[in-house]
Amino acid sequence: MTAEQPSGPHVVLLATGGTISSRHRTGGQRGAVAADTGGQVLGSVAGPSRHPVRVVDVFRRGSYSLTFDEMVAICATVAEAFADPQVLGVVVTHGTDTMEETAFLADLTHADDRPVVFTGAQRPADAPLPDGPGNVARAIAVAGAPQSRGRGALVSFAGQVFPARGVRKVETLRDQAFGNPDVGAAGTVDEAGDVSLGAVHPRLPALPLPVAGNAARADLVAVYPGTDDTLLRAALGAGAAGIVLQALGSGNANTEVCAAVARASADGVTVVTSTRVAAGPVAAVYGNGGGRDLLDAGAIPSGILRPSQALVLLRLLLRLGASRDDQARAFRLHGAPPPELSTPPTEPSR
Repeated sequence: MTAEQPSGPHVVLLATGGTISSRHRTGGQRGAVAADTGGQVLGSVAGPSRHPVRVVDVFRRGSYSLTFDEMVAICATVAEAFADPQVLGVVVTHGTDTMEETAFLADLTHADDRPVVFTGAQRPADAPLPDGPGNVARAIAVAGAPQSRGRGALVSFAGQVFPARGVRKVETLRDQAFGNPDVGAAGTVDEAGDVSLGAVHPRLPALPLPVAGNAARADLVAVYPGTDDTLLRAALGAGAAGIVLQALGSGNANTEVCAAVARASADGVTVVTSTRVAAGPVAAVYGNGGGRDLLDAGAIPSGILRPSQALVLLRLLLRLGASRDDQARAFRLHGAPPPELSTPPTEPSR
């Protein structure tokens, strides 16, 4: 498959690097690094495309080295692509390590009805059997499919299509790299490019992309058995305006952490409670340092948003200068669990 300069309806492929573009170099370089252009990525795909494709190279980076500003730049380039009414949808080739963050940022800020589809690879371009070409072909099919409209940002990977909200990397090396334990899959796309998607759900209004100059710091702090407030105080000392707690269980910590959260909240720092557990919403159930005490200390529950995506939403809100009430409202809306998960258990296990 080769890149075209189509004048009619087409898909735009935005190349940002990642494993899908990576190769092993000689001359002392150890490990695979992003090397291929978007044209080379597209050229690796065998057979005709479901839709004409125009390629835009954003940069070539491993996604583990991306900054929040670079994620914003990707989303800004997505918006620029949609300025062309002939664009059916946009595919973003991206490293898998932080695809869940950039895809969610794109979903939060995407106001167009046309889809943004993220894809990548688990094996480098020079692997004996690279998985990238198949993923790109299927993502192009998803981006151009009429049934993809109105769904915001999607992740298409190994034949499965997921909504960006709640998506996360669930395998380090296997082809089935992504899952969405709470929201589930949006559908599938097969090797022939036939797309099958479920019902379209109403979308929340898009948030604006931040402008340069308001780089408020936000940090992720883990809670673990025996944790104290040292790491939280270190983040505050480094100037954090916001903190996401990777808490335990349904969103629990201990009395020392709760006291530190109360002090931070009183000083105007936003603290958000997420959890290290794979699925289920954060719930204010326990006292004695648990989620109920964190809520009383001023922490905002993240709903179903895990630490990676909670941090994206918090960073975006801080950069937009959102008030504390607006921040809490945004997490209630964007972290809202599916209806069957909305009520915490009456007799939760500890």
